[in-house]
Amino acid sequence: MTYLLRKFTGLNWPLFGLVIALGLFGIFAIYSATWMREQDFWNRQLVWLGIGLIVCLGVAFTDYHWIRRGALPIYIAGLLGLVAVHLVGKTVYGSGSWLDLGVMSFQPSQLAILAGIMLMAIFLSEYDDMPAPLRIALCAAITGIPCAMILAEPDLGSSLVWLPVMLAMLYAARVPARYLLTLILLAVAIIPLMVNFGLRPYQRQRIITFLDPELDPQGAGWTINQSLTAIGSGGWDGKGFKAENTLNELGFLPSTIVHNDFIFSVIGEQHGFIGGLLILLAFLAFVGLGLYVSLKSKDELGRLLGVGLTTLIFTHTFMNIGMTIGVTPITGLPLPLVSYGGSFVVAVLFSVGILQSIWVHRGGGGSSAGWSR
Repeated sequence: MTYLLRKFTGLNWPLFGLVIALGLFGIFAIYSATWMREQDFWNRQLVWLGIGLIVCLGVAFTDYHWIRRGALPIYIAGLLGLVAVHLVGKTVYGSGSWLDLGVMSFQPSQLAILAGIMLMAIFLSEYDDMPAPLRIALCAAITGIPCAMILAEPDLGSSLVWLPVMLAMLYAARVPARYLLTLILLAVAIIPLMVNFGLRPYQRQRIITFLDPELDPQGAGWTINQSLTAIGSGGWDGKGFKAENTLNELGFLPSTIVHNDFIFSVIGEQHGFIGGLLILLAFLAFVGLGLYVSLKSKDELGRLLGVGLTTLIFTHTFMNIGMTIGVTPITGLPLPLVSYGGSFVVAVLFSVGILQSIWVHRGGGGSSAGWSR
């Protein structure tokens, strides 16, 4: 008991408190987005948040070096899950990326991404003397296989998170910048080919309406235009909690996705610029704390894990908020801890648990306690 108590008191409490605050605000935001429709999404989110926090603490108290043995089996399980999706997957909003497990639906892409980060962290930390082109090629193989399977589901959003995560981890692994710049230029060059030959028609239409939302205002551009209108109408301090005659209440924001993909639109409409800014500052603090944990890691494995997982959360945040304000195309990525999503909430808190484990075990055995050290 004393051993576990030392680990509990040794948590990174600013990070843990921030995660709980975001999770609770997410429940509040989901309720405010759905209360008029007598849906119980917020109740289910509360249950998943509780399960996720238990998982988070369990992972935090376990030395993260278990990843050396567990990453490859989890990665293989993720690939098998992606194969199962193509065989018996459940289609939700045009994406056949879900497995129906009876009591819940689950996206194997989430498992594959987490396992890919763990596997890359092990590889980059163990073979730091390998020539840079070979390190990049092997990391591309680790990410490329599941990325291609995810894109074929089709799930454009989940496939797009791989590149920034890989680039951030390669940079943290001290791969020369000229190689990373080459990767970025190659990715930019491939975009036209992917848009024209690798995407489904509705995904291609999303890209087109991102570039010109007024091109099809009553069709493909409807959601983004209504999102922009809702956020803009919130003004400085918003219309208020459960305000009447909002675009959300009137159904101009699609009720099927307003509680997950477009939760930030509801926040902007109800709480205005101030509410949106506070959310942005909260995630900025999360990224800062995640990178600080990475910096304080006792070894290269922990440092790379911290960078990869923090970049994953940042990418989700940037792309989700970006698509609601017209900065990025609509990709269907949820806002971590705030959007509704059972298995995704658990996956995010699993990632937070690894960050906490890196912090708790930075002194060698979890005996170091407190934020001050």
